Amino acid sequence: MKLNINGRSREVDVEAEMPLLWVLRDELDLKGTKFGCGIAQCGACTVHINGEPVRSCSYPASAAVAQKITTIEGISRDSKHPVQVAWVEHQVPQCGYCQSGQIMAAVALLKKKPNPTDADIDAAMTNICRCGTYARIRTAIHAAAKSAAGKTAAPKA
Repeated sequence: MKLNINGRSREVDVEAEMPLLWVLRDELDLKGTKFGCGIAQCGACTVHINGEPVRSCSYPASAAVAQKITTIEGISRDSKHPVQVAWVEHQVPQCGYCQSGQIMAAVALLKKKPNPTDADIDAAMTNICRCGTYARIRTAIHAAAKSAAGKTAAPKA
């Protein structure tokens, strides 16, 4: 089957029901997306399908055919996406394991709501962080929103 991953067409020979997570990690060597729980609860495996956050551990590869798949490796070539920058500036990660999924969820949120409220963030960020950095996550999302807004604002005369 052919998959569109991070803007590239990739062909894989896998069973139709194989979870997309394992196609990404084992077949295509894209290791940024993590395995957490395997039952679509924790969010460590979050990727975007047509811009929407999806838990790839329970998403069959066959359902991804003809869809636009974006992984953590595809959101920025130089790790300078506003969310990634804010994550570092606000020291969000502790163990770091859930962070690719958290970042993917945050990027999707900011595409839908460029200036989210705390309630918007709480509703959208359902990924689990076992280290409990939720307050830092919220702060980083607000910072990324401000940074992105500043980059799109018209220059002042």
